[in-house]
Amino acid sequence: MSTIAPSVQTHLRPKTTRILVADDHEVVRKGVIHILAARPDFEVVGEVQNGREAVVQSLRLKPDVVVLDIMMPELNGLEATRQIVKVQPEVQVLIFSMHESDDLVREVLASGARGYVLKSDTGRDLIAAVAMLSQKKPFFSPSVTDVVLTGFLGACTGGSTTQRQSCPLSPREREVVQLLAEGMSNKGAASQLQISVKTIETHRAHVMTKLNLTSISDLVRYAIRNHISSS
Repeated sequence: MSTIAPSVQTHLRPKTTRILVADDHEVVRKGVIHILAARPDFEVVGEVQNGREAVVQSLRLKPDVVVLDIMMPELNGLEATRQIVKVQPEVQVLIFSMHESDDLVREVLASGARGYVLKSDTGRDLIAAVAMLSQKKPFFSPSVTDVVLTGFLGACTGGSTTQRQSCPLSPREREVVQLLAEGMSNKGAASQLQISVKTIETHRAHVMTKLNLTSISDLVRYAIRNHISSS
């Protein structure tokens, strides 16, 4: 009876895809992990409940794919994606959301994410999406594919003056806006971002001026409308 040499056996064994899952709702997070566990070549190496933890654990765990919800506390999925791919461009980010607006899909692409799956399509698309991203190929739920195919001009990363104006805030300003919109004090935000209270106050003043806002209520409404915070 013939046998396969150990070297060949090793070659035939499928590569394990390491996955980090980030969602602030435990039931959803556990459900995603359960679905992914159906594939023997998938390994969930970590789970976190906010975007800031996702950035930290991505750097520590070195996953192949990060599955990120968009609306998470402390740091939303879009900002977390920007930070992850800036430091680890080899990591493939899959955004996992219940929203499917044209503007949001464009923001997802601008952030550096390579895939977008609607939560309503989880059972059908999640495994396929992770498998595609693990091969460095993009994946989008069918209902948002048309948005991608119509062309993406790179909002916030170039394009026309109008497109650039649609994203007037810097990454640091968006972080500050999210924390303040979630009810954090200037001191608390300064501690979270490891900068001075004076710097937070400066960022806040610049944001209010840029956006022509007059109160924290206006800031909260802006954050919700622009998918920076769900608070």
